Amino acid sequence: MSWSAADVPDQTGRNIVITGANSGLGYQAAGVLAKKGATVVMACRSVDRGESAADKLREQIIDSDSDLDPDFDVRECDLASLDSVETFAEGLREDYDELHALCNNAGVMAIPRSETEDGFETQFGVNHLGHFALTGHLLETLVGTPGETRVVAHSSGAHERGDIDFDDLHHEDSYGKWEAYGQSKLANLLFAYELGRRLDSAGIEDTVAVGCHPGYAATNLQSRGPEQEGSAVKLYAMKAANAVFGQSAKQGALPLLYATTADDVEGGDYIGPGGFMNMRGEPEKQRSNDRSYDEDLADRLWDVSEDETGVEYDFAALAEAITAS
Repeated sequence: MSWSAADVPDQTGRNIVITGANSGLGYQAAGVLAKKGATVVMACRSVDRGESAADKLREQIIDSDSDLDPDFDVRECDLASLDSVETFAEGLREDYDELHALCNNAGVMAIPRSETEDGFETQFGVNHLGHFALTGHLLETLVGTPGETRVVAHSSGAHERGDIDFDDLHHEDSYGKWEAYGQSKLANLLFAYELGRRLDSAGIEDTVAVGCHPGYAATNLQSRGPEQEGSAVKLYAMKAANAVFGQSAKQGALPLLYATTADDVEGGDYIGPGGFMNMRGEPEKQRSNDRSYDEDLADRLWDVSEDETGVEYDFAALAEAITAS
């Protein structure tokens, strides 16, 4: 299948939220979606960096076509703080009656152990729990928006090596940075697929949840771990690996764009690059690992995530609201 950013359908009138939109894959996706007419809410930990990114994207888009008027809405959302996530969601609900897609894109990878504001191991807290809470806060708006809406979980091939260690969920007893990352990326998919099943069970058909992964895309995500470790050798090695093996961030953003906009995407789909070892190439529908489809595991993770975040999903109330409207 041949599919590029040029194939993204017209997004005029659509409101799309992207976490971590100030850099990397989120930045690339934000630019394409705005160029196609969407209002892109850039949910960023740093508003200053978000505004700088939006200004750069706006300039690039207008330079390519002076008739375009890209619409970026930069807002603070720190996924390492449940209070910040809730405040962001409250502001969004006040200002937007409709949300057409939520791209849970932001993440951290293979960093030294640290904790979020709420005491979660950072990779699990940011990559999974922060997005679990954000989705819960925005789901009513997504479900209430006319037409199909989507929740997109940006996972990674690293989910294949992941496991959910319920006995040491935040790796307080033993920490391996790649094990923790794999756990968080598996959690992204378990959450997305379980969200889809619960929406279906409630008779909510127009909001779907899908997963995607970028393959090996060269972004600043890879450098954060070595930088936090203070290892110049590891940083050099990672940059060299990016140069040799990685595809561009622009190419790496295609699975996210496909999952968010393509007409043939269905709930439960998993989109990734179809080239060499699924690390590069054009987006296609794939299958994640067997563990990601384990419904018992997903159900247990859901309960734990609600307990950890204090965010509870009421699908019966959502279904009743749709019926009433």
